[in-house]
Amino acid sequence: MPGLEIKNKRASFEYEFLETFIAGIVLKGTEIKAIRQGKASLVDSYCIFQNGELFAKGIHIAEYEKARHFNHDPRSDRKLLLTGTELKRLERKVKERGMTIVPIALFINERGWAKLKIALARGKKIYDKRESIKEKDMKRDNERFGKIR
Repeated sequence: MPGLEIKNKRASFEYEFLETFIAGIVLKGTEIKAIRQGKASLVDSYCIFQNGELFAKGIHIAEYEKARHFNHDPRSDRKLLLTGTELKRLERKVKERGMTIVPIALFINERGWAKLKIALARGKKIYDKRESIKEKDMKRDNERFGKIR
């Protein structure tokens, strides 16, 4: 199943990414099966620190239909796996005003393990969002009119 990637498209509009990290994610058996079917969503998800460990909240992984009563909770908190130095550095940065950690993408790597791409981010102001929309529109227009000529 390598090549499967579930993206959080809203995050790039709402936040300015400063650094990105690839984190392992602790899952139950039925959760990984649902992810391999593409039944996950990163909308409204975020990461927080609890007792020095990083957890992803708000990730929705739909129940696996063949699991019956052994299923998982779709909205449970999931522990993220990073090195100790990365965790300490991220925790220090998050304590700064306006910084947060946002999940960008959930994917299956070549070894078959689920990984979560997270970013240290700063929230965009309204004028930054308008600038992003303007840049995207200009890029789309250039591509469209460039092909016609």
